Amino acid sequence: MSLGIRKAVGAALTPSLFLTMRNGYSAAMFLKDLSAGLTVGVVALPLALAFAIASGLSPVSGLYTAVVAGFVMAFFSGSRFPVSGPTGAFVVIIYNIVSRYGYEGLVLTTLMAGVMLIIFGLLRLGALIKYIPYPVTTGFTAGIALLIFSSQMKDFFGLPLADTPPEFLDKWHVYAQNAASFSPATVTVALFTLAVIVAVRRKIPRIPAPVAAVVAATLLVSLTGMPVETIGSRFGALTPGLPEFSLPEGVTFDRIRLLLPDALTIALLAGIESLLACVVADSMTGDRHNSNTELVAQGLGNIASVFFGGFSATGAIARTATNVRAGAQSPVSAIVHSIFLAAVLMWLLPLMERIPLAALAAVLVTVAWDMSGWKTIRHVFQGPKSDWSVMLLTFALTVILDLTVAVYMGVVLASLLFMRRMSDLTQIRGGKAEEPEALADLPLHGESVPEGVQIFSINGPLFFGVADRFQRTLEAMENPPRVFILYLHNTPAIDMTGIHALESFLARRSPDCRIFLADMQAPARRTLARVGIVRAIGEENIFPTLDAALDKAREVIAE
Repeated sequence: MSLGIRKAVGAALTPSLFLTMRNGYSAAMFLKDLSAGLTVGVVALPLALAFAIASGLSPVSGLYTAVVAGFVMAFFSGSRFPVSGPTGAFVVIIYNIVSRYGYEGLVLTTLMAGVMLIIFGLLRLGALIKYIPYPVTTGFTAGIALLIFSSQMKDFFGLPLADTPPEFLDKWHVYAQNAASFSPATVTVALFTLAVIVAVRRKIPRIPAPVAAVVAATLLVSLTGMPVETIGSRFGALTPGLPEFSLPEGVTFDRIRLLLPDALTIALLAGIESLLACVVADSMTGDRHNSNTELVAQGLGNIASVFFGGFSATGAIARTATNVRAGAQSPVSAIVHSIFLAAVLMWLLPLMERIPLAALAAVLVTVAWDMSGWKTIRHVFQGPKSDWSVMLLTFALTVILDLTVAVYMGVVLASLLFMRRMSDLTQIRGGKAEEPEALADLPLHGESVPEGVQIFSINGPLFFGVADRFQRTLEAMENPPRVFILYLHNTPAIDMTGIHALESFLARRSPDCRIFLADMQAPARRTLARVGIVRAIGEENIFPTLDAALDKAREVIAE
């Protein structure tokens, strides 16, 4: 790579923190960042614990993730406002990976996902990730919400289960078998937590509802001595201290190949959610993020996270919005949030042992409700049938089979439906003098079309979705005309399948048939020139307008 290219890439991927410091960072900005960072840190604390437990991991691993990944992602972020850490989007896939391959499998999967994200950013693929269809993201987000809700029923009702199956239907089958063994005390704490969350959101929206609810539930259990399971009773004493560096184990080629689909899913989810968080921040502040820099930051953060006992992380939309509302000025606020959680790890971790698991389950139930996006789903149902069909398929596959399969199948089906829709929009019409109705839409400003001349109009891209129809229409001509005019006024692009159909027509045409191309757009002309069709037809047979082609056709007929 030349020096100039390296400088250009480096400038394009400069983190927002560096740009902020270069443009001037004042003490007043730091005070606002400090206040916002502490606010977000308080909000992130119960969520980090809850997401780790729901993922089948130790609660401290959630704090490790928020500290390490949150710091690294903020330091290298392509936006000034995102806050990163554990999120609900990863709970389902992490739980499945841990249940199948253990924490070592999760480490390797996250490392591969981190490398993929860095490659996505270096290859400038940030804009492409945004093109994942909206019905697909709506479907798998709603599916994840239902799976998170399902995973919390054991702790919400205090069911006496040592473990629950990862599959959705098996999980509910086990719940139904043990429904009569629920704990009234646990249900009381869970419902109390939900009530506090709802009340705080409605009456005191400035206070973080999950934090207030967890604190209230912890005090209730501590003061009344209610017999409910807590973090300490399930996981034992939590050892204070910062995470320690460790290298991954069990890295083999076979394992890499086995975990590659899950790694790609994590990379896609991390990219989608982090860029959505950036978009939310931009809409709230009027700022503009660098999507490629953000992808690189997400990759570095995920790699660093598993080196220090954490797991997969990404930009958190709700925490990012809280950060903006709290007055954040730069990525320093997200760094302060990580430092606050590091202080909790060092000095306040024993207090976390008293938190009831039912309270965290109630918090995740509200997270699932917020993720479900019922208003969005209702809005999608108002759109085309193909879109809500893709959404339902993605939702069903996420819940019943696997998130990885759901994302891939949803994208593939949405792409196929889009191609069909585009092929339907492309109009292919042919007309000659004795068929005036076929020529009604053509911009004919001179004399009528002479006999022996046929005009063939394409309105839309000539790609593989319509190439077969194009070829069949050409083959259906009973008597080849003396002059065949291909009118390409509204054909922005031609792919190789369309080119092949045109080449087949040229090869089979009668020796007495002249081919004219009229009113080609520049991109289509460049494509036809590169593949040799312009040379085969001849520059003298290419005309800037349909009228010019018709004038020449009249001369040919007169000869």
